[in-house]
Amino acid sequence: MKLGRLFPLVLVLGFSTSIGSFSQEIQKGYFRSPVKPGGRNFLSGNFSELRPNHFHTGLDYKTGGVEGEPIYAAADGWVHRIKISSFGYGNVIYLKHPSGNITLYGHLRNFNPKLQAWMRQKLYEAQVNELEVTPNPGELSVKKGELIANGGNTGGSGGPHLHFEIRDSLDRAMDPLLAGFTEVLDNIPPTPQKIAIVPLEIDSRVNGKFQRLEITPVLSGASYRIPETIRVTGKVGLEIQSYDKLDGADNQNGYPKFEVSDESGPLYTLLIDKVDFNFTRHFLLHTYRNRFTKLYLQPNLKFDYFTPNTPGTGAFEVEAGAKKNLQIKLSDAYNNSRSVNLALTGEDLDSTVSNGAAPAKAQTEYLSHHMRIRVAQTEKGGLAKFFIGNMVYEVLPAYQDAQSRTYLWDLRFGVPVKIDLCSEILEPELFGHFPVGKEHLHATDRLTVRTAENSLLEDLYLRVGHSGPDSAPVLRLQETTEYLWNPIEVTWNVSGYTGDKGKTHVYLRAPNGARSFAGGEWEGGQIRFKTRNFGSFVLAVDNVKPTINLIRANSQGMRFTIKDNLSGIKSFEAFVNGKWVLMRYEHKQAVIWSETLNGEVLRGSAVLRVTDMAGNVAEWKGTIS
Repeated sequence: MKLGRLFPLVLVLGFSTSIGSFSQEIQKGYFRSPVKPGGRNFLSGNFSELRPNHFHTGLDYKTGGVEGEPIYAAADGWVHRIKISSFGYGNVIYLKHPSGNITLYGHLRNFNPKLQAWMRQKLYEAQVNELEVTPNPGELSVKKGELIANGGNTGGSGGPHLHFEIRDSLDRAMDPLLAGFTEVLDNIPPTPQKIAIVPLEIDSRVNGKFQRLEITPVLSGASYRIPETIRVTGKVGLEIQSYDKLDGADNQNGYPKFEVSDESGPLYTLLIDKVDFNFTRHFLLHTYRNRFTKLYLQPNLKFDYFTPNTPGTGAFEVEAGAKKNLQIKLSDAYNNSRSVNLALTGEDLDSTVSNGAAPAKAQTEYLSHHMRIRVAQTEKGGLAKFFIGNMVYEVLPAYQDAQSRTYLWDLRFGVPVKIDLCSEILEPELFGHFPVGKEHLHATDRLTVRTAENSLLEDLYLRVGHSGPDSAPVLRLQETTEYLWNPIEVTWNVSGYTGDKGKTHVYLRAPNGARSFAGGEWEGGQIRFKTRNFGSFVLAVDNVKPTINLIRANSQGMRFTIKDNLSGIKSFEAFVNGKWVLMRYEHKQAVIWSETLNGEVLRGSAVLRVTDMAGNVAEWKGTIS
């Protein structure tokens, strides 16, 4: 048996596939519905659904907005893992089955009495408030249809529901809907919202420009179409924003299959049939801003769900004067399907393109590893100079009109420190190039950034911005819509900062001003921290203890609310007459309460100690009579 202290779990997942039939891997009839078996079930979420910063790996069963829904074992088996937690899946049970599959039941309010007592014993033995345990095989056996828990709202859930997964023997999540649950009905095909056509190379154009073009398809009979013909030059790719719905629910869910065809027949298929937890966040490489699914292969993607899986899959090139008719077929787990039809026509590269009113100052945008600069026309000339290392490269506008010029630069050729645009000098915020799959360090007098071998999803051309006074500096790394695989290490020189360094840490500041703790260790005038998120980072002082408010404390138990003003709750512990007492915590309600081992009566001196992420400690002391 393995015991371990539980650490907060943020579910951020990639996905992997092996093209084939789901029915060969999930035997229909083997699993029983974990909620209302034989009755009608409704889902608020399904497999293959894009969520903020993660790919949803199971089914979210609605439980009427209340806790306490009976949860049943989907098949015979035994408890493989069991966890008490305030975050991630919350209170969760993993069952292992003779088939080799694993089922997961998350966000539970409580386990059944036998499992609850067993787990409580383990918590007291370890004297920890949160714990994950791996019982020996067969130690805690269950039968198909046995009550194992009650549904709840623990962990990272946004309301009462059951999160249910089916995994294979390698612990990869599979689509539970393919188990053939008759309790869930789906007769509705997927719905496309937008189609994007994007340039893939520096000489690619979409309607004459190096631009991302998003178009809303229109319904035409039983299918959708793009009403206009898109003009393309060079290699372009397709992306789609879309959703699926189930009968009787308005939730916008995901679906697993995309097929692309042209006049000659099928070209390639994208099938999302497994989620490999070894590659977290890699699905973000296959989306645009976590909204659009890319229908073209990414070179550094760790997953194999394209057929055929070749470097050029999904890249379209149409000869000048020719036309290509494309169809994207979208299919859900119940084989409901919908198609989107669009046409691409090829045209030659043109250096004269109408581009609207000129900007007052040079505008710089980044599309993958390409840099696009748009600037007003000037009588001083149009030959820009890109300064890269000791070299200077003269670049003509990629296209222009009477008002503006547009320059393109492939950052793989070099990172410019300065660009002479004839009418103005541009100093890009580019900090340096960090290659994917390698350890790399880049440093200036203000900043040092270190990446590990598995930090990046793809090559990173890091953009950095510094602002604010010494007393309140702001560091911007990329944009919040760009992503890392695993953390990078940042050392920030803020030698002018004079605040209380003992209580000052780095916080990631959201666009709405909310701050989340990133931490950091001071080394003289520098603070070193790690982050797996891009955005704006600030310094903030947290020297305020958490607050503890007593709800009740008597012989039957203790109950409090605990809150922190900034950095967040890190840990808590309670003692009565010097003996450790288990405290359960629900962070969404900020409520904490005691559970004795065997229903013992509490009497004597009591203390609750709460520590925040900045190291501030608050205590409540009292006497229970």
